[in-house]
Amino acid sequence: MTTAVTEVGEGPLAGRTVAIKDNTAVAGVPMMNGSPYLEGYVPLRDATVVTRLLGAGATIAGKAVCEDLCFSGGSHTSRPAPVRNPWDESRSAGGSSSGSAALVAGGVVDVATGGDQGGSVRIPSAYSGTVGHKPTYGLVPYTGAFPIEQTIDHVGPITRTVSDAALVLSVIAGADGLDPRQPLGLVPEDYVGALARGAEGMRVGVVAEGFGHPNSEPEVDDAVRAAVDVLRGAGLVAEEISIPWHAHGARIWDVIATEGAMVQMVEGNGYGMNWEGLYDPEVMAHYGGRWRADGSDFSETVKLVLLAGGYAVDRHHGRHYAMARNLAPRLRAAYDEALDRFDVLVMPTLPMRATVRPAPGAPREEVILRALEMIANTCVTDVTGHPACSVPAGTPGGLPVGMMIIGRHFADATVLRVAHAFEQAVGGFPAPPRTAAATRS
Repeated sequence: MTTAVTEVGEGPLAGRTVAIKDNTAVAGVPMMNGSPYLEGYVPLRDATVVTRLLGAGATIAGKAVCEDLCFSGGSHTSRPAPVRNPWDESRSAGGSSSGSAALVAGGVVDVATGGDQGGSVRIPSAYSGTVGHKPTYGLVPYTGAFPIEQTIDHVGPITRTVSDAALVLSVIAGADGLDPRQPLGLVPEDYVGALARGAEGMRVGVVAEGFGHPNSEPEVDDAVRAAVDVLRGAGLVAEEISIPWHAHGARIWDVIATEGAMVQMVEGNGYGMNWEGLYDPEVMAHYGGRWRADGSDFSETVKLVLLAGGYAVDRHHGRHYAMARNLAPRLRAAYDEALDRFDVLVMPTLPMRATVRPAPGAPREEVILRALEMIANTCVTDVTGHPACSVPAGTPGGLPVGMMIIGRHFADATVLRVAHAFEQAVGGFPAPPRTAAATRS
């Protein structure tokens, strides 16, 4: 955490505290992005989302620790130290927006920002029991956040309630003229106002392929199916649907995220070339110079990117990346076809509850497994660009489970309406026991 930053005293977020994921620039405040290679870097300008949050009256309470270069769904690769889950401190808080979710779940801040390339807003939200909304690709400008791969970069809110997620999204959404990820003529909705319209009568497709993964816990699948029954009880219509392409989505993501990140995030020093948006020359020089002087201090997960992505590019010259990008529209179309029949799709956010963090010095195989074992459902919508929100669906065994709600492109309001209907039907989302006790006292 750092000295609090406040710009104006009024606005929709006046009096609300925000933690900014430490891959996102706050002018004059050091930004480490979880990596020793960015240590000592101080941004000269605010990210667009930071400018908008401050302009809406928010107080930035500080930067939230994140995973090393954000390439982990666990919370054990973060620097300077692993992040603990507020429900069970021996377990992962989820990543890569690990600190953001832990701070919100623990009641330290009101809301936080997160980045999402493979699920990094929704994974920590599912593990830590928060609401995490990955907006439609391009709805929120990524300008000023450290990129991984420009075709899958997203930034979004992590909050304790759906109404707060809608409020933050209303503040940060919209074109900034600096990010080519954003479509021309983009006009955001009033996401807070949309919640008042309710969700009764909406059609919910329960995606069969989102359940029963080889590493799925029955408690998770059961909790999400019970959450679907709650939606039915709230007046929504839910039916099971099959999207066979969903089962292929993670494999398409694997290629894009390894080859693409190797070329852009590592070799291209974050931004790469041929980018028509705003560059950050200072961070490219700082990071590029540091890692090239000694590349041995990358995390195990980033070393995996370097080895797998580097091998594929050196041996096959980008052929498989090109094939994966060519398959992305077919994956997107399969979702779009399902969303022609349903207002939203639902599935477990993750196949399991928070796992125990690897101990210091754990074998490489365990470190990598714990970083990537949970992404099968979340990473797919980073490729397709559909909005996806994780909401707490229960706490079997005392650990949170997330239900993911997916909508049509730029129908983020619809997703949030369904999420809000669920939240109201269950009477609100639980807090970690010690946080709840502290609130009562």
